[in-house]
Amino acid sequence: MKSKINIIIFLFITVLSFGQKALVVSPNKKINVSVFDNNDNWYLQANYNFNGKISEVLPKIDLGISRSDQDFSTELKLIKVGKPLLINEEYAALHGKRSKCTNSANEIVLYFENPSKAKLNIIIRAYNDGVTFRYEFPEKSGEFTIKDELTSYSIPDKTNRWLEKFDLSNEGLYGNMSDAVNQQDWCYPALFKTNDASAWYLIHEADVDRNYAATKLSNKTTNSQYKVTLPGKDEGVGEPQTKISLPWKSPWRVVIIGSLSDIVESTLVDDVSKPSVLTNTDWIQPGLASWNYWSNNHGTKDFKVVTEFADLAASMNWPYTLLDWEWDQMENGGKLEDAIKYIHSKGIKPLMWYNSGKFKWITSTPVDRMLTHKNRVEEFEKLNKLGVYGIKVDFFLSEKQEMMNYYLDILEDAAKYKIMVYFHGCLVPRGWQRTYPHLMTYEAVRGAEWYNNGPELTTSAAEHNNTLPYTRNVIGSMDYTPVTFTNSQFSHITSYGHELALSIVFESAIQHMADRPEGYYNLPDAAKTFLKDVPTAWDDTKLLDGYPGKFTVIARKKGDNWFIGGINSGKKEKIQHLKFDFLPEGHTYKLTLIADGTHDKTFSTQYLVVDKSTTAVDVKMLSLGGFVASIQIIK
Repeated sequence: MKSKINIIIFLFITVLSFGQKALVVSPNKKINVSVFDNNDNWYLQANYNFNGKISEVLPKIDLGISRSDQDFSTELKLIKVGKPLLINEEYAALHGKRSKCTNSANEIVLYFENPSKAKLNIIIRAYNDGVTFRYEFPEKSGEFTIKDELTSYSIPDKTNRWLEKFDLSNEGLYGNMSDAVNQQDWCYPALFKTNDASAWYLIHEADVDRNYAATKLSNKTTNSQYKVTLPGKDEGVGEPQTKISLPWKSPWRVVIIGSLSDIVESTLVDDVSKPSVLTNTDWIQPGLASWNYWSNNHGTKDFKVVTEFADLAASMNWPYTLLDWEWDQMENGGKLEDAIKYIHSKGIKPLMWYNSGKFKWITSTPVDRMLTHKNRVEEFEKLNKLGVYGIKVDFFLSEKQEMMNYYLDILEDAAKYKIMVYFHGCLVPRGWQRTYPHLMTYEAVRGAEWYNNGPELTTSAAEHNNTLPYTRNVIGSMDYTPVTFTNSQFSHITSYGHELALSIVFESAIQHMADRPEGYYNLPDAAKTFLKDVPTAWDDTKLLDGYPGKFTVIARKKGDNWFIGGINSGKKEKIQHLKFDFLPEGHTYKLTLIADGTHDKTFSTQYLVVDKSTTAVDVKMLSLGGFVASIQIIK
């Protein structure tokens, strides 16, 4: 993956208002960030140009950071404002929403010193789809700990917000509220809609590395202020201290801003993260995988079950099958080596599960084969000999600095052996898929396996599924393990059309298809063919229509063809007016439309010819229903 960065000085003229010390404006002039001084307490203000009117999206973002030796939150003196710079970078992505990405922003650097003359820089960027900023200690030597970060987002009253209560598994449900009635810790990302409906914005962080912990948001102190908060002592394994060595830069604080489609289509979290560290990426291959855990929690202990799911992958033209936990206890006709030999005989590539080994009370096997560099090297050498292409590592459950190091150790060792990786029981994405493109996906979502855990997902799934495209899945790949037609321990009440659509609505570079074999074998030919052909890495993504928690219609492009997924969470059927104005001029397409049938377990299939000028096609989505469309170029 090649990346070219051009940094060009640009000039602009602006008039600063009272108390305003600096201003940076996005390349398209729609977003600006103002820097204000309130008696040496510094803050930012993010504004958005909505139909020619400037709207204060975030009226105040407090700044500051505290180190073990001294404070950088009050009494800061602004020494100078750096020359404005244009950041203009293009890079290729192997998977995700878009294959060709652009990192383009205007940047300024604020140079501060505190009363003891110690230096702090704040780097601020304005993008066409948001704002980012980070802290920098530029001095050349010194080792300290971070006591606290004082970044805090003031959210105006009556702002509509979609928030998930903080949990180390990041597997909760998002709640929709108009005020900060609950004071607690919150997961990233957090979605907001301004009271005047002029803009949406999503708060997150990016480019977390070994020099920091992953943070969360907390409004425990003040209802309306969401403070960036470091992990506490009781949150998972390891020391709570965040240790740094100078020179040092913090992760980026990221606020994606714009229309709802701007939020969904944004790649800003990856844009600001470090470029790929890999030179050879031919071995990184996104794709679909069969997966036996959802239908049989202990399925990998059974050789015959493993072979049935290998047969499923072969029948459906999926490249992968996953051997989930307990593969080291396999019996009933064969052991691990026998299973892998069988999988290869079917032309399928095996993937394998591992316990992170970080928690003695989590005894799911195999336990400790990832825990140390020595263990990993021994295991990866075995996997190379066996012909295993990827690993799923589970049970991290901590966002402290020590765990950031563990994640990155796994990724760096796996890259040397050309083994793809995905994480479960983990943090949400922070931009690592750009830096380490063999990181294929993360869990960090309440996915279909929760149908095994209790009845809650049965009733909440439709709304939950319609919230994830605007929140969790915005920031990176999401291993929900979708597309189930039969039932697990607890039933689902979404329609077959809804379930089929999740293959498009949810993005994951390795997409685990969770149903048992007969769930796919018994599908009608059109639906079965669709699942044989659906990609998992995309050249472009567009939100065609939707609203968080209510309904979603997403179009994704692969090559010259488009795929559309639509889902409904309403208790009434919905007629979706499907337009084709996103198609390029001068081409004709064959449309295969697979929608809800007469009831929730049937499909209705249409074949049409469309182009950019085609009048909208009306598609019926049942209550909790959905549809897919395949649009293949004819000429």
